Amino acid sequence: MVFYPSGKKNILITGGAGFLGSHLCDELVKNNHLICLDNLSGGNVRNIDHLLAQPNFRFIKHDINEPFNLENFPELGRFKIKVQGIQEIYHLACPTSAKNFEKNKIEILKANSIGTLNLLEMAKQYKAKFLFGSSSVVYGPRPVDKKPFEENNFGWVNFIGPRSCFDEGKRFAEAACVTYQQVFGLEIKIARIFRTYGPRMPLFDKQMIADFVLQAINNRPLFIYGDQNFSSSLCYVSDIIEGLVLFMSSPETGPMNFGSPDDYKLLEVAKKIIELTGSKSEIIFKPATVFISELGLPEISLAKEKLGWLPLIKLDKGLEKTINDIKANRLLLQPLVEQYDQE
Repeated sequence: MVFYPSGKKNILITGGAGFLGSHLCDELVKNNHLICLDNLSGGNVRNIDHLLAQPNFRFIKHDINEPFNLENFPELGRFKIKVQGIQEIYHLACPTSAKNFEKNKIEILKANSIGTLNLLEMAKQYKAKFLFGSSSVVYGPRPVDKKPFEENNFGWVNFIGPRSCFDEGKRFAEAACVTYQQVFGLEIKIARIFRTYGPRMPLFDKQMIADFVLQAINNRPLFIYGDQNFSSSLCYVSDIIEGLVLFMSSPETGPMNFGSPDDYKLLEVAKKIIELTGSKSEIIFKPATVFISELGLPEISLAKEKLGWLPLIKLDKGLEKTINDIKANRLLLQPLVEQYDQE
């Protein structure tokens, strides 16, 4: 059994106040000392405010694109970083706003390059296990035959296109991870995450699922940014979190796909949400956005074989959980509804 001077492992999560990051914080804070790092450009303190008083949890507001030394933060003194170091790093930080994609392009580019290199240097310093939250975008557009992407598919990405800062940026970040693994012998894991939904998704960001729910509750129109054939993989957030934790604790390095292999038409999802909420909302189609596009499906045999992982939450159950969460926060979210209708 490994002895840690602080009594627990020290774990760093970048992007920890975001959608995925905050759920990962919820899971890992139970048995570890957890450092949540976020510049709040896309994350929200509201996602982690229930954790702020916990002795095992510390929030640091900082931009990963700027140099930083965790040993210089006095609020981390209890974690004894100078002696114990950092045992695990989950690197999830990258702006993923569909609505603000054009405005965030340089920050996305930096997060995938400078930010990733800064975190890899930290992993080298502490010999920490490192998990990079990559994306299904590394494979490129959905193939015509809709065949699921296997991890040995090298993909096809337009590296000078309108979304190259994210798509090619993730590919560069993967290359950086593999290079540090090869040169410095670090234990690095690449998780390719497919489209995920659930509580704490950004609202009114044109990512649709959470917006569908809030609009349906208020009997407002549901907007689909695409046509009636727009379809996608959709995996409930708790399944993704379970997969990432299993991956980190395993000897596997990946790359490894995490997502649902099922294909869902957004039109049918919108109708299901209207049904589950008893709404009178109509469905309106709007022009597609650059960032939220029709992506491919994951082949998850590798995760199933190596980790015993596969998604367990069915779509109806996941939507019910998402609806219940938004209903619980309805009064807080209500002012956003009027603003959304005006856009």
